[in-house]
Amino acid sequence: MDTTAEPCKDFYQYACGGWLKRNVIPETSSRYSNFDILRDELEVVLKDVLDKPNSNDITAVQKAKTLYRSCINESAMWTAETAIAQLTSRYGKKVLINFFVGTDDKNSTTHIIHIDQPGLGLPSRDYYECTGVYKEACSAYVDFMISVAKLILQERNISFNESKISEEMKRVMDLEKEIANATTKAEDRNDPILLYNKMTLAQLQNNFSVEINHKVFNWSKFINTIMSTVQISVENTEQVVVYDPEYLIRLKSILNKYTPREIQNYMIWRFVMDLVNSLSRNYKDTRNAFRKALYGTTSETAVWRRCANYVNGNMENAVGRLYVEEAFAGESKHVVQEMIADIREVFIKTLDELTWMDVETKKKAEQKATAIRERIGYPDEIMTDNNKLNSEYQELNYKEDEYFENIIQNLVFSQKKRLKKLREKVDKEDFHSKSYLEVFPAGILQPPFFSATQSKSLNYGGIGMVIGHEITHGFDDNGRNFNENGDLLDWWTEESARNFKEQSQCMVYQYGNFSWDLAGGQHLSGINTLGENIADNGGIRQAYKAYENFVKKNGNEKLLPGLEMNHKQLFFLNFAQVWCGTYRPEYAVNSIKTDVHSPGKFRVIGSLQNSPEFSEAFSCTKTNYMDPANKCRVW
Repeated sequence: MDTTAEPCKDFYQYACGGWLKRNVIPETSSRYSNFDILRDELEVVLKDVLDKPNSNDITAVQKAKTLYRSCINESAMWTAETAIAQLTSRYGKKVLINFFVGTDDKNSTTHIIHIDQPGLGLPSRDYYECTGVYKEACSAYVDFMISVAKLILQERNISFNESKISEEMKRVMDLEKEIANATTKAEDRNDPILLYNKMTLAQLQNNFSVEINHKVFNWSKFINTIMSTVQISVENTEQVVVYDPEYLIRLKSILNKYTPREIQNYMIWRFVMDLVNSLSRNYKDTRNAFRKALYGTTSETAVWRRCANYVNGNMENAVGRLYVEEAFAGESKHVVQEMIADIREVFIKTLDELTWMDVETKKKAEQKATAIRERIGYPDEIMTDNNKLNSEYQELNYKEDEYFENIIQNLVFSQKKRLKKLREKVDKEDFHSKSYLEVFPAGILQPPFFSATQSKSLNYGGIGMVIGHEITHGFDDNGRNFNENGDLLDWWTEESARNFKEQSQCMVYQYGNFSWDLAGGQHLSGINTLGENIADNGGIRQAYKAYENFVKKNGNEKLLPGLEMNHKQLFFLNFAQVWCGTYRPEYAVNSIKTDVHSPGKFRVIGSLQNSPEFSEAFSCTKTNYMDPANKCRVW
């Protein structure tokens, strides 16, 4: 804390000023916060459990440990050859067109093919303006391309003309700039109803006749080539969802300007770019200036940290088993379950207070809140069902001295798994199914968020707020469009929907008026962060009420020694301290364009400015910055 700061003037400085003074961003990090410290500690546990040999390990866990050892074995060198040779649809690399199999928004029990705009090499389309704050990132990006292209040719002993390489890579950048400008801005993609355009494959061909080198793109051939890798054939009557028709229309006029070689160069570049980190030191070094321009970092993350995260990302259940055995306090599950019940009850009761919502819509909202099911900690079966866990990774066979080949194997495996889902029903019991579940993983159920032994005021301000936040997501500007089964369906009366938009607009203005010194004074995007801001504001209100109910039922908690603060104040203090953190300026610019969350500082200030309970706890008055007369409230 910085106790010299006044809580009613700048609560973030009051709660986090001491933290900001003491903590320096490590050279390997683009930002540093309490969240990142938690993640760092989690990685240490993962390193320990993945390092530890154990003859009793089940097969799935052995495979995770082999994958980890292959990743940290930097003596084995790989070339980009293999990567380029295996550039096919099998790897799920989304270049030019984003094709994926996902849950059908309007029928959450089935999977369907989706076509959407692709990701880009730079963080967002704004970067391709290549002026002002984005100028350095653009030139570092082109230099990165040129360096990698030269290395590939050197390794193959192919002589090359330096200026020709530069020319070709600049052409790749020209193409990517045009693709970026054809994509739809994030703030125009917030309405899931407008995004959802369902049609047959035949209609896709008729409506979007994209041309590449003056040849009409055959959608059926494209989709069947991909799906044939999992022995699925797709007829012209197959339904597909096009998320961004505008992009496909704009793409048509772009691709004819470029030769097949230029388009191939671009596709190869986008594939290789993601794999550079898994190649030899020479390749990794080509990224240094680019990484600095985007994230402000001057050195790489420790190999073991990168590897622990990689293995966790690819073998989550096997690594989860090791983590739970090592570090998860089992009694947490029960305590968190009770908190979820309390906070859900508060959300439902709060509906009665809302004057902007009519009775009919309130009833539907209550049904949806009741239908939300939680997943806490980890799926029990990863600890109890060895056969199921082993069979999940049955097709994977890693070699300790072949990390690059292991990566390729993972890409193929995970893409096959995704594609096969087209003919499978959605498993709503799956721990990570996003249909209408809230997931609180084991890694977050620890201080400052939660401890079974710390004051309840701290728990409600920490994990309690997160629980309320996740419940409220079901009713934010995106989540409100889905019913209790997770289907895209309008359950609102016209009047309530109109009122919701009016209430939300207050937050769009409030957060859009925050300017961030670390991002050169740029303003936050009130539209892009709206969903998270609604969830933060709802979460803090519900958690506070649930804590008040706890006190009514159980009496006041004992004060903490050495602190002249009561528990209402401690509730808000712990909420704020969860978000103590800072960013490098380069990454602040990046996150303002790409992150749907407001920066930690504004998550605290914004939601507490809207909280009368906060102002009361710290005796703020309407003349104080933290207690504005106009307060925004949706839920």
